[in-house]
Amino acid sequence: MSLTGTPFLYTTIVLAVVALILPLALWSRVRGPKPLRTAARLLMLLFAQGTAVTLIFVLVNNQNNLYDNWADLLGTGNHVQQAQDLGSDGTGGIAVKRLPKVKQTFTAADGPGMRAAGGVRVTQLKGRVSGVNAEVYVWLPPQYNDPAYRNKKFPVVELLPGYPGSAKAWFGSMKAHEQLLPLMKSGQVAPFILVSPRTNLLAGVDTGCANIPGQVNADTWLSIDVPKMVMDNFRAQPAPKGWAVAGYSAGAHCAVKLAVAHPDRYRAAVSLSGYNDPIGERNSLAAQNPTLRNENNPYLLLKKQAVPPPIALYVSGESGDGYQAGVALEAIAKAPTTVHVVFLPHSAGGHNMALWRPQVDTVFRWLTLQMGQNHARGQDRSLTGSTGSLTGRAAGTTGTTPRSPSTGGSTRAELASGTASRAGAARKP
Repeated sequence: MSLTGTPFLYTTIVLAVVALILPLALWSRVRGPKPLRTAARLLMLLFAQGTAVTLIFVLVNNQNNLYDNWADLLGTGNHVQQAQDLGSDGTGGIAVKRLPKVKQTFTAADGPGMRAAGGVRVTQLKGRVSGVNAEVYVWLPPQYNDPAYRNKKFPVVELLPGYPGSAKAWFGSMKAHEQLLPLMKSGQVAPFILVSPRTNLLAGVDTGCANIPGQVNADTWLSIDVPKMVMDNFRAQPAPKGWAVAGYSAGAHCAVKLAVAHPDRYRAAVSLSGYNDPIGERNSLAAQNPTLRNENNPYLLLKKQAVPPPIALYVSGESGDGYQAGVALEAIAKAPTTVHVVFLPHSAGGHNMALWRPQVDTVFRWLTLQMGQNHARGQDRSLTGSTGSLTGRAAGTTGTTPRSPSTGGSTRAELASGTASRAGAARKP
């Protein structure tokens, strides 16, 4: 029975109801010696508590798309077939553009929200360079199958979830395709192809979107194998002009890191409540030693680049949860690199879907402009300038830009390096 399927949800509901009725009906009717009666009543209470906890977990999991299946939940899943040392560029010396095209088989994706807005499709991709074997979800804009657009190539946005998190989350919990469909039809947002690859590749750990020889080549999976598959199977614009990457939480860290590390593969990146230092996610493989941390910290990567990359970054967050990371990036960015920082007040929400979901509209309007899709009449709904606030429509509340960055309990060192993250969020002023 699928962890996220309707049958399992209904089963847990039935069991929870039965567990509630059972003590009411049988409590005084239990017969036998006192120890036996006590044990029977204790079992009924434990059964009631267990089913209630299970039901709550299932509801939360379905709402936030944390775990896709039983293997993810139990920590038994492993999607890495091999993890060779692929070198600094992550290609292992392979001429990726010369690799023959591979046509993938796509099927309709199952799960909450997967059939909405024209439907999401899924394929199982064997990464020829990374050694990763995992699913990739794809949603096509309404114009894609329109005869008037039959010769058009479309821009692409790679969508990354947090940790733990399912590749379905941007479609299930975030409802990105449902929100964007009417905006694309009306021309307010460019017709982007949305691609969401699995990022939970190893059991019990966050890959940090890093290449770690002998363990995982997550960077190559996301920035080479997945884009190559999309280019082989869809009318997608070439990189970097036609490609962007967006994420929330751990996925936000990955998005910025990928764009900064590979300006030849991405034009723009969106970070919703992210962080710079991989240590922001305590289970990150990229934080397991100082060298890896530095190599996967977008702040340090951007700071040491001799030639500023031609990328645009959008970073939003509350004080202590993403905002300082954006301010740090903004402080060191030099043209043509641009950093747009959006401050969200604590009243806007917390580190959850309720904060990130309403930002989809604003984020994709920004992407429309940054990626040169001007014909889509995109409008930047945040304030003019590199540091602004999100409009009430986008955030569900009116944000304000503080006159000086609030530390949210973060140390000066954290503010300087942009490492202030969820730990700081717990120390709200």
